[in-house]
Formats: sequence, structure tokens, C-alpha cells
Amino acid sequence: MADVPVGILAGTPSETEARSQWRLVLRRFLAHRLAVAAGVVLVAAYLFSYLAEPLTGWGYKDLSPDLSQGPSGDHWFGTDTIGHDMFAQSMRGLRVSVHVSVVVAGIATVLGSVLGAVQGWFRGRVDGALGLLVDFLLILPLLPVLMVLGTRTRASGGSSLMFVAVIIGLFLWAPLARVVRGEVFSIREKEYIEAAEALGASNTRIIFRHLIPNAMSSIIVYATLTVATAILLETALAFLGFGIQPPEVSLGSLVDEGRDAARTRWWLFYLPGAVLVVLVLCVNFVGDGLRDALDPRRERRR
Repeated sequence: MADVPVGILAGTPSETEARSQWRLVLRRFLAHRLAVAAGVVLVAAYLFSYLAEPLTGWGYKDLSPDLSQGPSGDHWFGTDTIGHDMFAQSMRGLRVSVHVSVVVAGIATVLGSVLGAVQGWFRGRVDGALGLLVDFLLILPLLPVLMVLGTRTRASGGSSLMFVAVIIGLFLWAPLARVVRGEVFSIREKEYIEAAEALGASNTRIIFRHLIPNAMSSIIVYATLTVATAILLETALAFLGFGIQPPEVSLGSLVDEGRDAARTRWWLFYLPGAVLVVLVLCVNFVGDGLRDALDPRRERRR
């Protein structure tokens, strides 16, 4: 049998180095106990939200003859004034909030990564035009704009889950674009970028094969933290009555519906609110863990 070159067995040096780097990132993340615990709670809560109906026997749309009952063995989070099981509604709200936030983070991350890389690579007029757009979005008062859009949409028949997610996502990509632009400014001067240009690589290949992957640590951290931001924005809109409309529910809409009864039927306000707080805290802790794992300099500064 002919000898097999060592490079084929071991992979190229860059691939081996990349694998080693990601193993190191994983090791540092697993050493962040709070982030790992938060990640476990987050995943468990999301999966558990699908088990709410089989475990309790109540769907989020079901009406119980027990009206305005406090937490009990039959209704873990109590019931509202028309008999909805609040635990089933809270689990449905958690699932909806997670879905909205993931779509928002996906849209904002893709737009911010690509446009930021394009802005940093081409410079000149492209950089100037995209820079003006980024500056405009950064100074735009986001919540009032979303409220105006929500008012118009509600007048025409209500806000769907996907509509709310897309609209929020289109307003949240600008901070990431600015970060990626700064990363690209330093990356574009590297030797391997000059080598790729000398070999005739297209701008598209350089952007997607070299620039964006090498800014991935900042992109991953931003995407994670955007999930928490999206949850809070959707909650704020729902709390103000401009977000997802019935019969769909979200954690924000449940908190909004229960605020008037916070003193007399506390479970309608505080229990969905507690689920919301735990959800956002877990996402933020995971984001902190990823930030520390992807940026070893933060560990050395401590």
C-alpha cells in the first residue's frame, strides 16, 4: 500500500488549528458554571414547554370551569377570569417568545454580519452609504417606531408572530454591522487576505470565506445577546398592546393582562413575569459565558 501523506490524515494545519481553537473555546465555556447552568435551564424550560399540556391536561386555549382560582395541583399557575390554565398559557408564551427572539437574532445577525463586512471591505462610497444607514438606525428611537408600526398593523387585523419578529430584526442589525466593520478593518490587512487577492479570489469569496468567519466570535456573542434584547422588546410591545395579538399569547401579553389584578390575583401577573425574568437571565448568562470563552483576554484582565 502506498504511503498516505501525513497532511491527508491529520488535515491541513489551518483546519487542525481551527479545531483546536474551538475545543479550547468549548473548554472555557464549560468552565463557566453559571453559563452552563443557565444553558441547561434554558433548554430544559423550552423542551418542558411542549410537555405542559400532557402533564397538566390543559391546553393554552382550553377553558376550565375553575375561574380565577389560585395555584393548585390541578392548575399549577392558577387560572384567569375565563378559566384559562395559566401554566399552559405561560409555557405557550415562553415558546412564542423564544421563537420570536430566535428569528429576530437570525435576521439581525445575518444582516449585520454581511453588511458590516461589505462596509469594511469596500470602504469609500459603500462604507459612507451604509455608515449613514447604520447611524440612522442607531439614533432612531426604536420602541416608538415599533409602536407606530404595531398600531398600523393592529388596525389592519392584528400582528402575527412572524411579522413582529421580522420588524424587530430589521431594526437590530446596525450595532453588529458597526462591530463587524471594525473587525474587518483589522482583518483586511492580514497576509492571508492579501494572498487571496493575489490569487484572484472574488470579493464575495473573501467576504464569506475569510472576513466573516474570522469575525465569528463577535458575531456569536452578539447573536446570543440579541435573543435577550428581542425577548424584552417583544415583551414591551405586548405589554403596551402593540405586539402579538390574541388568540396567540406571549409572556409580555400575559404580564399585560395580569397587571390590573396584581394585588388581588397575584398569580396572573407575578408567575408569567417570573418565567420571563428567568428566561432573560438565562440567555444573558449564556451570552456572558460565550463572551468570556471567545475572548480569552477578558479572563486575563480579571
